[in-house]
Amino acid sequence: MLQLSDIKLAIIGLGYVGLPLAVEFGKQREVLGFDINEHRINTLREGRDETLEVEDDDLAAARHLRYTTNPEELAACNVYIVTVPTPIDEYKRPDLTPLRLASETLGRVLKRGDIVIYESTVYPGATEDDCVPVLERESGLKFNVDFYAGYSPERINPGDKEHRVTNIRKVTSGSTPEVAELVDQLYRQIITAGTHKAESIRVAEAAKVIENTQRDLNIALINELAVIFNRMGIDTEAVLKAAGTKWNFLPFRPGLVGGHCIGVDPYYLTHKAQAIGHHPEIILAGRRLNDSMGQYVVGQLVKAMVKRRIQVHGARVLVMGLTFKENCPDLRNTRVVDVVRELREHDVLVDVFDPWVDAAEAQREYGITPIDEPAAGEYDAIIITVAHDDFKALGHEAIRALGKPAHVLYDLKYLLEPHEADLRL
Repeated sequence: MLQLSDIKLAIIGLGYVGLPLAVEFGKQREVLGFDINEHRINTLREGRDETLEVEDDDLAAARHLRYTTNPEELAACNVYIVTVPTPIDEYKRPDLTPLRLASETLGRVLKRGDIVIYESTVYPGATEDDCVPVLERESGLKFNVDFYAGYSPERINPGDKEHRVTNIRKVTSGSTPEVAELVDQLYRQIITAGTHKAESIRVAEAAKVIENTQRDLNIALINELAVIFNRMGIDTEAVLKAAGTKWNFLPFRPGLVGGHCIGVDPYYLTHKAQAIGHHPEIILAGRRLNDSMGQYVVGQLVKAMVKRRIQVHGARVLVMGLTFKENCPDLRNTRVVDVVRELREHDVLVDVFDPWVDAAEAQREYGITPIDEPAAGEYDAIIITVAHDDFKALGHEAIRALGKPAHVLYDLKYLLEPHEADLRL
C-alpha cells in the first residue's frame, strides 16, 4: 500500500478543474500535468492560462509542475487524478466518452499498487461500474487487488476569485478504507478548508450530483415565479428583495441556466434513476422549465417590439453576453445560444457582443461569431444576457445609445435600475 511520501502524482485534464488543482499541488510536490490539447500545453508552458482561472504569478509559483501531451510519461506516476469533462449529448444523455478515453489511457500505464481518483461529475456508480472495468480491461489488473480507485468531486466555480480550490471544503472517498484515508491525506495537503471523507465512492458521487440538482430546482422555481409575476405586472426583483428580508429565504434569481454543472448534472442523476426504474418527475420538470427560458425571453421581447410597432422580421437585435456566467470566458453549455437561435427563427438579424469570449471558439462550438464592437444607433432591440462588469461599467445611457430612436432594452440580469430598462425577467 502506498504511503503519502511515495505518491508520484499526475493530473489528467488541465481545464477549469484540473489546472487549479495541478497548480496547488505543484507548489508543494512533483506533479505531471497531462492534456491531449497541444495548444493548451504550449500556452501553459509559456506561463499563460487562457481560461483566466489561474493568475500568471500562481502558474509561476507551481515550480514542481510540468506539462506533457505524451501518455507514455504517465507510467512514471502512481496516483492519477482525472478531471476531464462529463457533458451531455444532443438528446440530453450522459456522455462518458472523455471519461472512458481517459480511463483507457491510464489503463495502458497502470501498475500494481496504483490509484486512480476521479473528480468528474457522474451519476452514482459510474466510477466502479463504468470506469473501473475499462481500467481492468486495458491493464489486465484486478480492481482492489492490484489497483485502487477514489472519487473526490470537483467544486470549481469558474470566474469566482473568492471561492478557490484550496478554500472550498473537499469531499473525498476511496475503494477501500485504507485508500480512502490516503486520498483524504493527499487532498489535505492543499485544501485549507478541510475535507469530508465520505463512506463510499457512491456516496461521494451522489453528493456531487445533488449539489447542482438542488440549485437547478431552486432556480426553476424562481423562473416560474418570474413568469407568473410578469403576467401580473409585478417586478420580480422587487418581490425577491422583499422576500429576502426573511433570514431563511434563499437568494436565487431567475435567468438562463447553463454551464458545465447546473444545466448538466441533473441529467446524470435522472439517467441513473430511469435506469433503475424510477421516473424523476420533479427534477425533470425543473429541467424542462429552465431549458425553455430562452424561448420565453424571446417571446417577451417580440411582444414588446410589436407593441411599439417595431417590425420584427428583419429587425436587428444586439445580444450582450455569450458566456454562461459573468466575468469569465467559459462557453460550456451556455444557454444564451437558445436566445440567439430563437431570435433567428423570427428572421431577426442577431449580433452577439461579448468581450470575454474567444471568437474562434464561439464559432467552432455554436456557429456564432461575436462582433468586435457594436455600432451606435443600429439596433431595434438590445438584450443583456450576461452581467459582465464591462457592461455594468457602460451604464444604461451608453447601452441605450446602441439602439435606434425606437428600440426595446431587455435586462435579463438586473444589471440596470428598474426604470432604466423596458423589460426585465
